[in-house]
Amino acid sequence: MIFTREKITNYYLHDTAVENVFINEFVPDAPGNFVKTYLFALMYANIRVSMSNEDMAKQLSLPIEEILAAWTYWEGKGIVRKHYPDPAERLHYRVEFIDLKEKIYGKNGKTKSRTDKLPEGLKGIISDKDLKEMYSRIEQLTGRLFQGKEPMAIMDWIKDYGLSTEFILYAYEYCVKKQNNSRLNYVGAVVKGWAEKGLKTTADIEEHLLENDNRHYLYKRVMKALGFSRNPTEEEKRIMDTWFDDFSLDINKVLSACKKTSGISNPNINYVNTVLTSKSKANTGDAKESGGDSLIPAVMRSYETDRAANEAAAAERRKEVYKAVPRISEIEEESRKISMEISKKMLSKGASADIKELKNRFDALMNEKSYLLTDNNFKIDYMEIQYTCPLCKDLGILDSGARCSCFARKLSSFGKKV
Repeated sequence: MIFTREKITNYYLHDTAVENVFINEFVPDAPGNFVKTYLFALMYANIRVSMSNEDMAKQLSLPIEEILAAWTYWEGKGIVRKHYPDPAERLHYRVEFIDLKEKIYGKNGKTKSRTDKLPEGLKGIISDKDLKEMYSRIEQLTGRLFQGKEPMAIMDWIKDYGLSTEFILYAYEYCVKKQNNSRLNYVGAVVKGWAEKGLKTTADIEEHLLENDNRHYLYKRVMKALGFSRNPTEEEKRIMDTWFDDFSLDINKVLSACKKTSGISNPNINYVNTVLTSKSKANTGDAKESGGDSLIPAVMRSYETDRAANEAAAAERRKEVYKAVPRISEIEEESRKISMEISKKMLSKGASADIKELKNRFDALMNEKSYLLTDNNFKIDYMEIQYTCPLCKDLGILDSGARCSCFARKLSSFGKKV
């Protein structure tokens, strides 16, 4: 007896099998449009229907450049191959999907080596090159060399939360450029917060920030109070920024001013700005009209001046210590190398005994450093930056994101000078 099945002629009624290894290893980090391109083409590959990159771009409503970039990305991951009928024509090629299970287990069911035969995304560890590049980029962003246990802390984040080097770099860049704070504890709090919210890729982070960023939230509140459902223009954002930054107004005062537009036919940002600007001038004794600058920027510049002076003083003290006790400079270099070595061991899943031994050596060096400092009549923290305000470290903002108590004092003192 021969068994047969009715042939399905409508290919949209077929199923497309997607390997779990692709979903698990590649989807979390890949750009959304690249995943869309891969899956759409996989459907046509299974039913052996020809489709050009141009046709795909139209079907997916994507620029042709996005389709071409997707294939370059997946080829780089080692899960597709490009075949060029005409080597001279580099924009037209045939895409071959690689069987990931066969790549892992081989044709005869024998497991292949998982260290050098798999695509990079399947190895599950970061290469030494990627690690060095990440550390180098972080040092460039923060403007300082790694000290203490920062490299080990970063490796703990990667291991504990299953993060990529790209994620870590994004966190440092966000903290440095957006929050003006590169302290390890602060960056760690940001990384932990994002990871616990289920964010895994930079695309996830950007979407989260767009929806939850405090300033974005304030913009939405104001626009809603004025009866607008659209997003604010760049000029409207600039005007609102002056309310919150230059005038130091809270959202309730701004919303109160927005209510005054209820009696006019065309409520708008400029009208609210006139109301708030008038109030600000009255509250500051027309400080701006008398030629004084806005107080907030002046206060923030004073923090920058304090930081620069304190960092320069710390640099001079370090030179003094290195000259008096050269061994301390050697200890700091050795401890930095050990921190890097611990990171590599953790990445390659090295023996816990080796990692423990390295940590013991690190602690021994720190103890020797402390002994040498005190034995030569230096305080243990003599080389550290002595901040004007140890709470916020001359940033004006605490790790929680709240204003430091020193901010009000500075603001008051600047107000008296105006």
